[in-house]
Amino acid sequence: MARISTRKSVDGDYWRGRLEAARAFHKAAEDAITLAEPGSNANPAISQMVLAAIAYGDCLTAKRANVINQQSHAAAPKLLRDVLGATLPTAQENRYRRILGHKDESQYGARSASVIHAQRLLDELQEFALWVKDQF
Repeated sequence: MARISTRKSVDGDYWRGRLEAARAFHKAAEDAITLAEPGSNANPAISQMVLAAIAYGDCLTAKRANVINQQSHAAAPKLLRDVLGATLPTAQENRYRRILGHKDESQYGARSASVIHAQRLLDELQEFALWVKDQF
């Protein structure tokens, strides 16, 4: 059986659009957490964080290798490792995996996430975003 790749080739300027999207999702997550009341469901904010992390990862792989991940977000950290090799700090790879690990529950799950949990995840996203920006 033929193996289907989760990689997609993109043009040289694609990364710029993904960086802009990452920043917009990141800002939306920050705004949602700032406005959230204690006890409210923070899943929508976490969903924005996941989308921001995906866009930051795409931005970096597009900039470095003109490829992005498509379809399987669980495969995105592997693509980042494939593109960056040993220059990808394990801490950042783990952070990326942790954020992406919230995708299904925040977007499709029935359990509410707390604002406190979302704030911690936002801190993780901030660290990942700062590292991505340092790569340019």
